[in-house]
Amino acid sequence: MAREFNVPPVVFPSGGNPAGGAGGGPQQRSLPTAPFQPPRSANASIPFMAFDVNSAAASTSFSTPQFPSTISTGGAAGFEDDSPLLEELGINTKQIYQKTISILIPFRINAHLHEDADLSGPFLFLMAFGIFQLLSGKLHFGIILGWVTVASLFLYIVFNMLADWNGNLDSYRCLSLIGYCILPIVILSAVSLFVPQGGMVIMVLAGMSVIWSTRICTLLLVELASFGDEHRGLIGYACFLIYMIFSLLVIF
Repeated sequence: MAREFNVPPVVFPSGGNPAGGAGGGPQQRSLPTAPFQPPRSANASIPFMAFDVNSAAASTSFSTPQFPSTISTGGAAGFEDDSPLLEELGINTKQIYQKTISILIPFRINAHLHEDADLSGPFLFLMAFGIFQLLSGKLHFGIILGWVTVASLFLYIVFNMLADWNGNLDSYRCLSLIGYCILPIVILSAVSLFVPQGGMVIMVLAGMSVIWSTRICTLLLVELASFGDEHRGLIGYACFLIYMIFSLLVIF
């Protein structure tokens, strides 16, 4: 015995059936819609949205972050109160200039300027000496620095032996005086760049430079050190040997 099932009729959106409508026209199919979206009619259009480029750029641009200023005016005042870098390093340019002028004028020597010994000026003169020698084709930087060190120790030992080890001349002051008084030899090395080597002119200039340096160094040692007047000749002879050696570097 057959059973009957109640099947509901199929209703299409267009009101027709799969075979065709009442007029035999083609089947009208509905467009699929995205899930969770309300259906829209065929004549619906996308709404127009106004878009302003300037306003969009202003809204999407990143602004520069503003940080609060952490530096107060007291810090600037502190930098102004600090001493210059050269003074912190112990380099007194005014004192170096005055000592240089006193060396260049051998007839008016101010020994009080050399009471405070320093090595800034001698270092500059020795570097200039080495540079002039390098321009003439001689690499003497190590020789110059080594000979100055040995010469200061030699002068220190000689003077203290003459003063029976009771003098007030230390090796630091000896190095400072020898370095400042080598300025005529430095000038000789600069002049030798324009003078033929091994000639009579360079010999005469070397002799004048050695006498110039010896006289200045001897007078400064006699004025600044105790027991100097009693042994002026021996101190002058030691200074003459020192600067004669340096002049040989220029001549040969």
